[in-house]
Amino acid sequence: MQENQHSTQRYEEDEIDLRDLFRTLVKNKNMIAIITVVITVCAIIYAFSIPKVYEGKAVLKIGEYKLANANANANANANIVIANALELSKELEILFIDILKNEQNRDAKIDKIGLLKQQQNFLEISALGSSNENIIAEINKVVEYVQDKHKKTLDDVKEFRKNQIKHLQSKLFILETKTLPNLSDKIKRYKNDINLYESNFIDVQQNLKKIKKANPTLATIQINEQRYLADIITKLKNSLESFENEKEDIERIQIETLKEQVYALEVLMKPHNYKNTQIIGKIMTNDYAIKPKKKLIIVVAFVTSLILSIFLVFFMEFIRGFKEEKPE
Repeated sequence: MQENQHSTQRYEEDEIDLRDLFRTLVKNKNMIAIITVVITVCAIIYAFSIPKVYEGKAVLKIGEYKLANANANANANANIVIANALELSKELEILFIDILKNEQNRDAKIDKIGLLKQQQNFLEISALGSSNENIIAEINKVVEYVQDKHKKTLDDVKEFRKNQIKHLQSKLFILETKTLPNLSDKIKRYKNDINLYESNFIDVQQNLKKIKKANPTLATIQINEQRYLADIITKLKNSLESFENEKEDIERIQIETLKEQVYALEVLMKPHNYKNTQIIGKIMTNDYAIKPKKKLIIVVAFVTSLILSIFLVFFMEFIRGFKEEKPE
């Protein structure tokens, strides 16, 4: 029985407290409304007065050049990427974000540079600015820096290959204008010498038949001379064969190989084998600003001001009640 009375008493006290709270809110509704309206209006003015911030993005594909020509090498589709995407992104962050972050009154700034979904050859650049035109101009600064840097790399590759072509053409020229003519002269001389020695050998052989019985001593000398001539002829023929093999190797292998190498490098020198870093598609921008988020600012300001005004009313009511209870 006592418990029921106690519960009823608590319910009545809570009901009285809630009624008092409601009366306090109704009594101070004008104050709550004024505070809420004033703060909300200030938030509206602020939301519409702060500068708009637009966002733009661009995707860069890092440049590359072909390693080998399809007609000359099995690795025909091998391409060399000019730069490591991760290292390049770190460099660009330092140059266009970290160094410039303290500069004031900038119309646009680079916000983020990073790999595109962990792709090794692609970078994504994000920029913020007061207009899409300023964003495009800021991103283009980064792109131009990268393109200038990578163009030098491509130019160095081209220059190296030009020098390779000159070197191969020089070797080809020497083989065709000096080495081959010299070998041809040697072969001609050796053939003449062989013909001469073979003619002498035949003469000695014929003389040997004539004097073999008449003069044995002279025949012995002729035999030695015949051996000597045979030995010389053998050596000359061996040398001649070596020179002819060398000439054939130069004509059929060395010169053809050099010509193929020159041709392969000349094909590699064509523009389509060199691709500088470039934007994929175009710089992406939006017609609407990402900041300020006006609706969010106004809603947050309204809710916050309403809660703050209610809290202020209750606090003032608490102070007033505290003073009234205080004994004089």
